Amino acid sequence: MSIKERIETLREELRKHNYNYYVLDNATISDFEFDMKLKELEKLEEENPQFFDANSPTQRVGGGITKNFETVTHKNRMYSLDNSYSKEDLLDWEKRIQKILGTTEIEYTCELKYDGASINLTYENGQFVKAVTRGDGFQGDDVSTNIKTIKSIPLVMDGDFVSNFEMRGEIILPLDGFEKMNEQRVAEGEEPYRNPRNTASGSLKLQDSAEVAKRPLDCLLYQVVTDERKYSSHAASLEAARNVGFKVPKTMIVAKNIEEVLAFVNEWDEKRHDLPYETDGVVVKVNNLQQQEELGYTSKSPRWAVAYKFKAEQVATILNEITYQVGRTGAITPVANLEPVQLAGTIVKRASLHNADQIEKLDIRINDTVYVEKGGEIIPKIIAVDFSKRPQGSQPTQYATHCPECQTELIRTEGDAKHYCPNTYGCAPQITGRIQHFISRKAMDIDGLGGETVDLLRKEGLIQNYADLYDLRVEQIIPLERMAEKSAQNMIDGIEKSKQIPFEKVLFALGIRFVGETVAKKLAKHFKSIDNLMTADFETLIAVDEIGDKIAESIVEFSNDLGNIQLIDRLKSYGLQLQVSEEDLANQTDKLQGKVFVVSGVFHQMSRNELKKAIENNGGKVSSSISKKTDYVVAGDNMGPSKKTKAEDLGVVIISEEDFIGMIS
Repeated sequence: MSIKERIETLREELRKHNYNYYVLDNATISDFEFDMKLKELEKLEEENPQFFDANSPTQRVGGGITKNFETVTHKNRMYSLDNSYSKEDLLDWEKRIQKILGTTEIEYTCELKYDGASINLTYENGQFVKAVTRGDGFQGDDVSTNIKTIKSIPLVMDGDFVSNFEMRGEIILPLDGFEKMNEQRVAEGEEPYRNPRNTASGSLKLQDSAEVAKRPLDCLLYQVVTDERKYSSHAASLEAARNVGFKVPKTMIVAKNIEEVLAFVNEWDEKRHDLPYETDGVVVKVNNLQQQEELGYTSKSPRWAVAYKFKAEQVATILNEITYQVGRTGAITPVANLEPVQLAGTIVKRASLHNADQIEKLDIRINDTVYVEKGGEIIPKIIAVDFSKRPQGSQPTQYATHCPECQTELIRTEGDAKHYCPNTYGCAPQITGRIQHFISRKAMDIDGLGGETVDLLRKEGLIQNYADLYDLRVEQIIPLERMAEKSAQNMIDGIEKSKQIPFEKVLFALGIRFVGETVAKKLAKHFKSIDNLMTADFETLIAVDEIGDKIAESIVEFSNDLGNIQLIDRLKSYGLQLQVSEEDLANQTDKLQGKVFVVSGVFHQMSRNELKKAIENNGGKVSSSISKKTDYVVAGDNMGPSKKTKAEDLGVVIISEEDFIGMIS
């Protein structure tokens, strides 16, 4: 046997043993034998570097250092799930999808909702390529080096499966491993970790992968994303994934109706406490992949899936004080400061009270005994007051009348849920908040600059608005607390690099009230430049698709403010992208202006995402469902039958992929 053949044999053996041990929980050789084979492979690879393989079992031991995690845009967006909390919620969801599909013949899958850190694994030609965190759903951090240390994640496919795909899953820390980690930390005089979920998430961002390798992380997979139409159902794709080495939990079932779904929910609401890892609910999905495609997505969630959340844990504690936070837009949020209490694995000291109406509705008062739960088991909230324990002489809460930061009298206009501080340019938290929003990942994505540093720069008088960032110099930053020359230079480099951020993100970064990411994209595409947008009147703005009165009024108010005009002029002088680039303009036409398209089926010359982008680049609008407003359905192979019927009934024109390409050529 040649050296190359021996190396390949050892790699294959070790992969198989890894799978048996970490996925099947059925070791076929001893730890000693495994270690001996691994050492032999390490030695052979070291002596024969020409046979290096990034996905070799030897690369799992860690040692790679990642100082800055690269931000990567997801090829396919990672959506969040709509939540349900009752049988009625699930039945309502079923009615909605039955109406869209035009049938009651729907099969479901039920999977436990794992409480960990979401991950997207990319494979090409059956080989692991990269791992990216969920991030904001549109983009996340490349944590490939750390992920490769997790033994239950296969790096090379073994068996018949699709070639190019993404695997979605959850990085978790099993409860027994978490307890052992904490035992060791306590023995070493360290503070124990609070809960498995946060510890798993934090592990992915450790710079030293050798440290990650020491942690007993696991990965449970729940979705295959691919353009290859090899499987007709979600369950079949996951079964195939399990067969080639992915750790797909065997708790998943296929349910023929909603009654079987509810039976699964009730079963695991009782049994979940016996699991080796944390779970907070059940994810219900339409099993048929063609039906999934027909149902499509809302702006935030897939219509074909819903998360049923188990009843949240509740605890009682004392409300010590109500304080008020000022957001970047001036919105005031009352905060309950609580007697610290353990809740769902964390110590809770504070909870949001939302607004004055919530305080009045619950009649919350200082020194009350209140019941706290985690909304969606993430954000603590007060759900009720124990009036039987209310102290004598208790006085109703008087909501704040003045800003806690600048003492300006608060306002609340009709239709607003919250009170506001109108001192937009003189209130410190609003100044800091706007700059923090400007530098955030979804906006200008400035490396080397965080929220605390922004506050420090403001307090030191170096910045009062986001345009001031572009006047900063290294020598001004170095004298500041916790600043060294390298970190100061990184900050300046990050600010300089942000000048290449595209117009739509700059527009979002400006922090115009009601102009979120989606609205910013629409406005950038329609007006092409900040000058066109800021000279547009109210009527011009509301004529833009999906731009309503509130957004239009906010843009006009922003555009007429002399301070904002001066800020924009400064940003122009620094070279920020305040108009659509020539390259983007070259790719855009008005050929499909005002036309609404629905895309359905499998395509050959373009992927579905490419086709949708082409529609938008040529002025058209993509919709996920057919209505009287739909102009064309672009139909590929295996178009959903209910969509075809609906299009024919409404007289909507059905065109082929070739027809569409002809329209934009």
